[in-house]
Amino acid sequence: MDSYLVAQSKASAGSRKLGHRSANYHPTIWGDHFLAYDNSNVVKEKKPSGLEAHHEALKEEVRKMFIAVPDKSSKKLDLIDAINRLGVAYHFESEIDTSLLAIYGDYDEQINHVAGREEELYIVALRFRLLRAHGFHVSCDVFNKFKDSEGKFKECLRGNIKGLLSLFEAANYRVHDEDILDEALIFTTSQLKSMVPNLNPALATQINHALDIPIHKTLIRMGNRQFMSLYQEDESHDPLLLSFAKFDFNILQKLHQEELSGITKWWKGIDCPKKTSFARDRVAECYLWFLGVFPEPKYSCSRTTMAKLLALTSLLDDIYDVYGTYDQLLLLTDAIRRWNVGCLDQLPEYMKTCYQALLDVFSDMEKISSKVASKTKPVDYAISSLQTLSRAYLEEASWIHCGHLPTYDEYMKVALVTSTYPMLSTSSLVSMGEVVSEDALEWVTKNPIIVREASVLCRLMNDIVSCDAEEARGELASGVKCYMNQYGVSRKEAINELEKENINAWKDTNQEWLLSRVSGIPMFILERVFNLFRFIHLMYRKEDWYTNAYTVAKDLIKTVLVDPAEI
Repeated sequence: MDSYLVAQSKASAGSRKLGHRSANYHPTIWGDHFLAYDNSNVVKEKKPSGLEAHHEALKEEVRKMFIAVPDKSSKKLDLIDAINRLGVAYHFESEIDTSLLAIYGDYDEQINHVAGREEELYIVALRFRLLRAHGFHVSCDVFNKFKDSEGKFKECLRGNIKGLLSLFEAANYRVHDEDILDEALIFTTSQLKSMVPNLNPALATQINHALDIPIHKTLIRMGNRQFMSLYQEDESHDPLLLSFAKFDFNILQKLHQEELSGITKWWKGIDCPKKTSFARDRVAECYLWFLGVFPEPKYSCSRTTMAKLLALTSLLDDIYDVYGTYDQLLLLTDAIRRWNVGCLDQLPEYMKTCYQALLDVFSDMEKISSKVASKTKPVDYAISSLQTLSRAYLEEASWIHCGHLPTYDEYMKVALVTSTYPMLSTSSLVSMGEVVSEDALEWVTKNPIIVREASVLCRLMNDIVSCDAEEARGELASGVKCYMNQYGVSRKEAINELEKENINAWKDTNQEWLLSRVSGIPMFILERVFNLFRFIHLMYRKEDWYTNAYTVAKDLIKTVLVDPAEI
């Protein structure tokens, strides 16, 4: 039986007849702020004369400098790392890939000469990290050379901050059965934490930030501002590269401000803030989310389309989780299943706004993807994923309205869908238009490992930080509570087990990333799915800062979308 009908029969059999509920979400903290960044203002006030020409000249100077550095030198590794972390690698993709291919080809010879000396650790770990970050599956056995005769990391490494930090960052690329990297992560984390109280404030801040958000789990636009400050303080930094990165950041920031201005106008134009005041109004946060997924300027259309879809998906989530009565949710789910403007008449007023806007956004997506050579219209993959999501939302709503606490296994089967990760992954690829093939769309809709494990991490991290608030508003089922109930363990024990699942999810996704060069799925496709994974990890690592947008989200938006880099 279709899960939609299963949910319907469950609710009608034992409904508690709950009415409209409220989660008391705080209103948007940005209001009309981004409306100021419209086209005329950006052109007239925000672009100094000759900025683009100077930016282009700097880029060519950086390119010449990069090419001049020998591929097998440690300086080239440092330069690639700096270019990546400053957020300007998209300008030099061909040059970087050529260099990394040469470094990869020379990898075995390089590690054969490693003696395990303290001063070698930094560059060995950096080489390993850069190659894995770009999809090269190099061996981690070289790190055994930094162990003593008792199988422990050498005592001389304990005071080597630069080397320890490099090894810590490298160890985050671990996959299953790489015990040396598991040990390295434990060792470096412990050593670095113990050093922090005795370091100067700037270095202590750098290490704490790395321990909190490793490079592998950082998104370009979220991390490059912080790295600019670190890089500038490094005596060996390249002034030309730093200057170029700052100019580039500011030029892109103007583009992003303009995009967010348009999305804000759209949101206000469909009157969602007034008609659906019960829901989270998080348009700026939605845009930040997909700026993380699509940082390159060429994906402007994908950023704006997906930010709109995410804002509407968030509204759907609040309708199903909080505000909608069960009878109304049945009508909405049926309307999404039928996918026809004629369904508007069957919906209550507050649902009509969301439903019509969904039809419009997917209509735009259809135009974007119209040139893809495919037997199935690409937008149909996205619509189908939304229909699957709505049925899963209804299933969860039936648990609330029936007072049903599912088993952990039953919960996860549905909750992996309501994590929204599968729908957002599919729709993200569709929004990229003709650069995405039918094979890639077929791949993402078949729930590959990277999508499945990312959904696990998304759901469990969300549940760990949100379960108290959700229970307070009447939601019985969360990963934490269902695990406690099924296995008879305490809350702390349940969270510990779920965090182990999150670690395994990272290892699984790392493994899929390392298969990218042989899997047939282009790396730029996997990168979108992985960036979505990274953003979700960033959002839920300590709290749900999408719902509570006064904390981390506010600071990030200010840093990335409001304050320019100082030149």
